[in-house]
Amino acid sequence: MSTRRVAGIDCGTNSIRLLIADIGDDGRLRDVVRRMEVVRLGEGVDQTGRLSEAAIERTRTALADYTAQIREHEVETVRMVATSASRDAANAADFTAMVEAVLGQAPEVISGDEEARLSFTGAVATLPAHDGQRLLIDIGGGSTEFVRGTGTEVVAAISVDVGCVRMTERHFRADPPSPEEIDAAVVDITAIVDGALAVADAGREATELVAVAGTATTVAGIALGLPEYDADAIDGTRLSYEQVAKTTADLAAADHAARLAIPVMHPGRADVIVGGALVLRTIMERSGIDAVLISEHDILDGIALSA
Repeated sequence: MSTRRVAGIDCGTNSIRLLIADIGDDGRLRDVVRRMEVVRLGEGVDQTGRLSEAAIERTRTALADYTAQIREHEVETVRMVATSASRDAANAADFTAMVEAVLGQAPEVISGDEEARLSFTGAVATLPAHDGQRLLIDIGGGSTEFVRGTGTEVVAAISVDVGCVRMTERHFRADPPSPEEIDAAVVDITAIVDGALAVADAGREATELVAVAGTATTVAGIALGLPEYDADAIDGTRLSYEQVAKTTADLAAADHAARLAIPVMHPGRADVIVGGALVLRTIMERSGIDAVLISEHDILDGIALSA
């Protein structure tokens, strides 16, 4: 079987991720390298409208490492996608210039609709067959994508400005967040989620909810009580609403140090996981789907597949 080596880079509001993979004649990805670094590119963007110099430098350091990996593994084609923070920032040109200098090509600052479709493509590639329609949610740092589809065909998609970093920066000051801060965040999240569902699944046709990306996989690892982060154990897990609600409540009641001590918690996620978990819980409540299937495959896989 002939193969082609590709690389996908996903630069979001909270993290930058790399996937180097071989694509065979069957169209499936076989991982060579999969990396994630929390760089918080979108830090402060919701308030200032600009990417900070420090955030761009953190991203540059990680990207330089990724570029070395790409060259070492003799990748044929690279696609780098930049999402929410880069769409929102007034000085996005500074970020683009940095990427061109380090990677040798410009990032694609994609629309929310394209982001949603890539997420769906990447996630469903490894999921078992499902007779009905799926609603995929990709909870990021600055935005969340809602995509409804059947098989590999996207029926409806929307990206909205609600994410773990954005909600944390907008609402939380106390540690742990106060009940009043939680309530205000939930009101904000609920209004945005209801609007997204009215577009993505107005007729409540989806019969299965799928969640991808770091918020969902971290919540799953906590709910499963894993002694360390284990992608294989998390991938394909189905969580009930009760499990998600309990994990969210436990996280909201814990301070930063306690969240940081959770075995599956990435150090760069401990300060924003409450905001993300509230988004996940609210989507389950408002969609009326009482279980969520967790996938470790997401927009990063979609980017690599499309490279």
